[in-house]
Amino acid sequence: MAKLYGLGVGPGDPELMTLKAVRIIRESDIVAIPKSGQSVNVAYTIAKGAIADLDKKEIVELDMPMTRDKAKLAASHDAAAEQVKAWLDAGKNVAFLTLGDPTIYSTYTYVHNRVRDAGYETEIVPGIPSFCAVSARLNDSLTEAEEALHVIPASYAGTEEALHMTGTKVLMKSGKSIGKLKEYIRTMDNPPSVKMVERCGMEGERVFQNIDEIDEEASYFSVLILRDQKN
Repeated sequence: MAKLYGLGVGPGDPELMTLKAVRIIRESDIVAIPKSGQSVNVAYTIAKGAIADLDKKEIVELDMPMTRDKAKLAASHDAAAEQVKAWLDAGKNVAFLTLGDPTIYSTYTYVHNRVRDAGYETEIVPGIPSFCAVSARLNDSLTEAEEALHVIPASYAGTEEALHMTGTKVLMKSGKSIGKLKEYIRTMDNPPSVKMVERCGMEGERVFQNIDEIDEEASYFSVLILRDQKN
C-alpha cells in the first residue's frame, strides 16, 4: 500500500538531514513541497543540498498560503490532501518535505490528519527542530537539571504572559513581532537573557548574542531563546 511521509528536513544545514529522510526521499515516487509564495522553496533547497540529483524526482508544489484566514487555510489543506490521496490511490509513495520537524508548528500536520483520517497509510519522519539547532549554534544548552522548556508561537496572543513562566523560553514564528517583544522584555522586573539566530544553517545566517543586538527587521526564520538570569 502506498504511503504518505511527512518528512522533516531540519532547520537549514543539509548535513543535519537524517539518513532516513534522505533514503525515503530517494525511494519516494513524488516529492511534495509547500508553496507559500516565496521565490525559493527553503525545504527543497535544504534537501537538494543533501541529494544532488533531487531534481530528477517528480517535484510537485502544493499551495499553502501564508495567511490566518481560516477558510482559505482549510480550502488549501483540503485541496492538498485530495491531491495526495489521488497519488496514493495510484500506488505512488509521497514524501512531503517540511522545515525542521513535522510535529512542531508544521503546515504538513493539517494534510497528514486529513489523509490519515481517510484511512491511508501515513508516517512522520522527524527532523532536527530549529530551536535545537539554534541552541547548538549559540554553543549553549537549552535546559539544565529541573529547568522547564517552553516553546511559544510568538506572533499569537498570550505571548507576554508566557514570558513570565519559569524556565527556558523558545520564541518561534516571531516575524514582525520582534520589536514589540524586545520592548516588553525590557519592562520586565527580572528580564531574561535573550539571544537569537536568524536563518540558522542557511545562507545569510545571523547570530545575535543579546537583546540590544537583535535586528527588529529580521526575517521570519528567526528563533529567540530566553534564559532566566541566574542569581
